[in-house]
Amino acid sequence: MLHYALIFVVVALVAALLGFSGLATGALGLAHLLAMLFIVLAVLALAAGLLRGR
Repeated sequence: MLHYALIFVVVALVAALLGFSGLATGALGLAHLLAMLFIVLAVLALAAGLLRGR
């Protein structure tokens, strides 16, 4: 998931350099969403691991 977020950041940077601001904004928004989802799932997995005692 984090891999896809980084891909969308690169797409946003390339689109911004080429002048496609709408596409860059959309790709960056999607990258932000995926990164936040990754962080939330990572914290939940960490909490579940700590509660299980492993």
